[in-house]
This record gives sequence, structure tokens and C-alpha cells, in this order.
Amino acid sequence: MLSVVRVHLPSEIPIVGCEITPYVLLRLPNGVISTDDVPEAAPADGHFMRYRWYRIQSDRKVAICSIHPMEQATIQCLGCIKSKIPVAKSYHCSAKCFTDAWLHHRVLHERPSNALGENGVEEEELFGRFGSGGSGVLSTAGSGSMSNLGQNPGVNNGPVPFYPSGTDKNSVLSYNILADAYATSDSYSYCPTWALSWTYRRQNLMREIIGYHADIICLQEVQLNHFEDVFAPELDKHGYQALYKKRTTEVYTGVPQAIDGCATFFRRDKFSHVKKYEVEFNKAAQSLTDAIIPAAQRRVALSRLIKDNVALIVVLEAKFSNHGTDNPGKRQLLCVANTHVNVHQDLKDVKLWEVHTLLKGLEKIAVSADIPMLVCGDFNSVPGSSPHGLLAMGKVDQLHPDLAIDPLGILRPASKLTHQLPLVQ
Repeated sequence: MLSVVRVHLPSEIPIVGCEITPYVLLRLPNGVISTDDVPEAAPADGHFMRYRWYRIQSDRKVAICSIHPMEQATIQCLGCIKSKIPVAKSYHCSAKCFTDAWLHHRVLHERPSNALGENGVEEEELFGRFGSGGSGVLSTAGSGSMSNLGQNPGVNNGPVPFYPSGTDKNSVLSYNILADAYATSDSYSYCPTWALSWTYRRQNLMREIIGYHADIICLQEVQLNHFEDVFAPELDKHGYQALYKKRTTEVYTGVPQAIDGCATFFRRDKFSHVKKYEVEFNKAAQSLTDAIIPAAQRRVALSRLIKDNVALIVVLEAKFSNHGTDNPGKRQLLCVANTHVNVHQDLKDVKLWEVHTLLKGLEKIAVSADIPMLVCGDFNSVPGSSPHGLLAMGKVDQLHPDLAIDPLGILRPASKLTHQLPLVQ
């Protein structure tokens, strides 16, 4: 026999237009516990899974807990509806309330059922089906409704929100998408849990990114598994080629697939890939400490400098015609740098050093190939800061207060903090 051990929804609040994919744990006929789907097309010993999605259609007043009449109901037992139990007895104020009452509550399901509930409302009037596959998507007609899957209790947290609407178009997009590993309620306590859910954010991000129709897309904080499973295949469908560089260690999560990095995408109909460079600031930090830091102080220096940050540099060749240029036979190349300078605000010396290191590397590429540069990323810097000044002005004011924080002497002399790239904000 095939049985359901557990069903879990990724978020308690469904979002209009966003797919809801439940986590289902099954016990197979051979006793093995599995998360694999068992569709009707490939049954297990004649048994298979069938999904039905429902949403509340009733416009009644707020439901009250059947156990604690002073509390508003947040959970409804779908088994009661199936058994034609009076609707009022199906409501509970919390999961604990439902669990504590289960031994007595389940007896209701075993009693003979009537065709109608106590208010004369049939099941199909109270719950409207909106899907039968392994995932469900609420349409605009379902906004403001509760939703239920199979025999799971429904959770009523108010009207169903709409995803944000479209945005302006750009030819180049740089976007820190916030890795799922960092999107925690502790860090973003002001944000509702459904908005932090990767299931919601994934679909919303794809809508937004694709909606920009950018020729080049530079994303930061892209988890490796999300790059492989979501961004690369989805953007490939829209004509983009993908390149990726992950951060150098799993220092934050310890899970290789959850480590984040930088991803660069470009339209295949406008560009072709020529070359890729990868910058690992950890290696640059090791070389720097070996060169200027006394051996006895290198461990301390490395602990300050090593932040596992990386940069992805891609050289592209434009496919459009170059007729009318000064040299029509010359290849039209473009170098795109994508980085995330993820350094604590107190380590101003490390942040400036990483930006300077990246720019000096780009200078070498520019000189060797006479190629224009596009520098994108999340620099965690504001106008007026030393990294911003270096990027925008090509130098750092030697009296800038950020230069006062340099315990390792890596920014000395300050006159070296320059670059010759003609960057424009």
C-alpha cells in the first residue's frame, strides 16, 4: 500500500501567480520512505499519487476555533469537509490545538455523514478546485482566498498577495538577488516569512529579471544549486548563455551546493563568449601577506583579509555589424566584470584593497587587448566612500578618513590607489 507520511507546503500563504510545490514524504508498498513522486503513469505495485488543490470560496465572517471559542481559527480540517461534518467543528486556532484535540476529533470522521453541512453548504461550494497536479498556481480569481492541498489543514492568513508588477527595461542589469541561505527571519525580521520563501522569491526574481530584457545580466549571491537548477536553464530558454564563479569556501553554510557566487548572462544573439577570467581574492591575500607581512603576523593578517570573495570577468565579442566605425575590420570586444565585495563595514581597508585589486587586474586586460570595460557588482559602498571614489574618480583622496584604518599597511602609500580605466558612473 502507498501512504503519505508527511505533506509540507513551502509557505503558509499562497501568492497569486506563483507555483506552490509541496514537499511530500511517501511510504512505498515495500516500506521504503521516499520523496519521489509516484504518478499514475508509473505506479508502485498498482498504487499512485493523485493531487487535488482547493481554495475557500465562502465569503462568511471570520471563523472561530471549535475548541477555544475566544480564538480566531487559523486551521481547518479538510477531513471534516470530506466527511460532511458541520463546518464549525472543523476549525482550530493553531496546529497545537488541532493536534491536542485529534484523538476526540477523529471520531467525528467515523460518524455517518449527511449530504450537507450545518449551514446547507456543499463541499464544492465551500472549496473550489483549482488544480490536480503536483503543484498548484492560484489565478487572480483566487486572490483573497484560503487554499488547501489534499488532506492538509488550510491556513488562513488573510488575502492572497499579488507579485510585484513589471519594471523598466535596461541593456545591462546588475542585481544582488540575496542567496536563500542568508534570507532568514533573524536577519530580516521586518519581512513576512512568505516573502522570504525561496519558492516565492525564485519565481518573482525570474519574472523581474526576464522582464528587463537586458543584453547582459550580472547577478550576485547566486547559490550554486540555484544557478544549476533555476537560473541557467530558465535564462537559457530566453536566449542567454550563462557563466558562473562560486565563492572559494563553504565557510558560511558548510554545504557545497548552498555556497553562493557571481553569475553573468549574455544574449547569444548579440554576443559570443571569447574568454573568462576568475579572480579569487583569497589567493591575492595569500600573495600579499607572503610579500609584505612578517611570517609571525601572517595568520592574523590572513584572518583579516580572507573573505572568500570572488570576481568573474568575461570577454565578449559583439555580433552586430561594425560598419561605419574607424576600423570596420576590427573585432568589437567588451570586458564585463562581476563581483560581490562582501566585507564588513568596519574593515574599510579590506574592502578598498579588494576593489583596487580588481581594478588593477582589469587594467592589465584593457592594455593587452585595447578593450572597453564594464564593471558591475555589489560593492557594499556608498557615494563618498573610498571604494566609490576609486571606481568613479580613478583615485582616492589621500586625506580620506577611510585610509586611517590600515593596520596591515596594505594601502600604503596611498598614492598607489589609482587606476587608468575610463569608467563612467
